[in-house]
Amino acid sequence: MNTILGNRKYLEIPGDRVHELPPLLLKQTRGGEMESVVGRAEAMVESDWLVPADPPENERAARDLEQRKVGLAVNLAEQYVSFLKHWTWGESILEWIRQCETTFETRPSLRPLLQPDVWPHASRASFVLLLEDKRVPSGQVNLENAMGYRLTFRQPPPIHFFSDKFLFFLNHSMATTAYQTWAGAGGEQVISLPPERFRFFVTGPEIREV
Repeated sequence: MNTILGNRKYLEIPGDRVHELPPLLLKQTRGGEMESVVGRAEAMVESDWLVPADPPENERAARDLEQRKVGLAVNLAEQYVSFLKHWTWGESILEWIRQCETTFETRPSLRPLLQPDVWPHASRASFVLLLEDKRVPSGQVNLENAMGYRLTFRQPPPIHFFSDKFLFFLNHSMATTAYQTWAGAGGEQVISLPPERFRFFVTGPEIREV
């Protein structure tokens, strides 16, 4: 039997034991050093599909064009670095969910709680909600978007695959749509795991228990 609190449905777990889950190992973001990304973005901005190729009429126009190039490059780099951070979080969460599946399978009290469907079944979105309920420190990373990026891209594409407009679309639409589609694939409301019944460590630059 499940418990409904507000608009959330929580899984009812027999007993009162607090279950230990595998640690969430946060992987290091690769290729996201701002200086090098800006350099690559500047090369992209030089292409004629971002900045008009016509020479400036005077010195002031040349300065304005150069400032525009720098602004475009920095904006493009910031969006790409944000994408990489989110994707890396999504990759870390995906690996953690797989480890949690193994943990559930080895414990008789937890084994019946996961549907044995082929990965990635929508019920695994319960683990993303658990991270949110446990208030895992993620900085400016939206965990659902992070998972959406990882579900969309097996590997993060290099920056030259993107335009600034595509990254804007990616940040505001694609990740959200991917996650919501995955979470709702089962046709039913995602059942949440009660956060007070689970405990695990988050490891990265520092180790925290949540």
